[in-house]
Amino acid sequence: MSVLVYTESENGKLKKAAFEVASYAKGIADLMGTSVTAVTVNAESVDELKTYGVEKVLKVSHDKLSKFNADAYAEVITQASKKEDAKVIVISQSANAKYLAPLLSVNLNAGYASNVVALPKTDGEFTVERTAFTNKAFNMTSISTEVKLLGLSSNAYGLKENEVSLSEEDFSPELNDENFGIIVESVDKNKDKVSIADAEVVVSAGRGMKGPENWGMIEELADVLGAATACSKPVSDMGWRSHGEHVGQTGKPVATNLYIAIGISGAIQHLAGISASKNKVVINTDPEAPFFKAADYGIVGDAFEVVPQLIEKLKEFKANNS
Repeated sequence: MSVLVYTESENGKLKKAAFEVASYAKGIADLMGTSVTAVTVNAESVDELKTYGVEKVLKVSHDKLSKFNADAYAEVITQASKKEDAKVIVISQSANAKYLAPLLSVNLNAGYASNVVALPKTDGEFTVERTAFTNKAFNMTSISTEVKLLGLSSNAYGLKENEVSLSEEDFSPELNDENFGIIVESVDKNKDKVSIADAEVVVSAGRGMKGPENWGMIEELADVLGAATACSKPVSDMGWRSHGEHVGQTGKPVATNLYIAIGISGAIQHLAGISASKNKVVINTDPEAPFFKAADYGIVGDAFEVVPQLIEKLKEFKANNS
């Protein structure tokens, strides 16, 4: 009986979230006195998982699973869970995982806790701490079902190295036409860009940029930092940037290690959607902008003066420390 973790991959490469959920699953396994088994789908190399405590990998290779399909992927994880007699299953809180969660909960008759931020307490009950009310509060949730499904909040636990020996096993779940009732014909994604979901750092900008023609320095700053670019809702509504970059309560939630807001005043919906980020930096000309109350660091100044200087200093720092 092991803790099972679903480790997501894209184009054959494991995502950063895969290593975080593996780290978290190892923490649970240590509490329970057991081991961690991971299930991967069409991942080319899984050896790095051993660094984060995974002792066994069930490798699934299937042509029909080249594009994410919630029904089919849920069936894969369900069969892997039953094979390993797993009582605890850990997934991320990615967009794909949120589709998987209710299906897995039904398939396994499992109690599901989303937005988990800490290891469970297992003294008599199995209790997990979760964020609530768009990260404004925490609650403690006890799960009484035999099988427990946990969705780990992004960047909540971090990557924790705990190297072990790893064994790999080819796993061939039984899938039928019913599992592929929905067919994914194509997926459009930004190429050569860090996605908001996988980013450690996000550089976001708002109406203070005055127009889409000024976004070059935002992209340059993001490039220097290896960051994803994002924007406020008014910016995407005006067509300056794509809706895929809109972050906030009504857009994509952000839980990065560093969130830089440039020319964003800080509407409550925006702040709610990025509040889980560990370090928040704001650059704004208005010292009374609401964002300053939520930020860890703030610069009162004109972005058109501050950002180019910041880029220059970061490039100088990287040149001297490469």
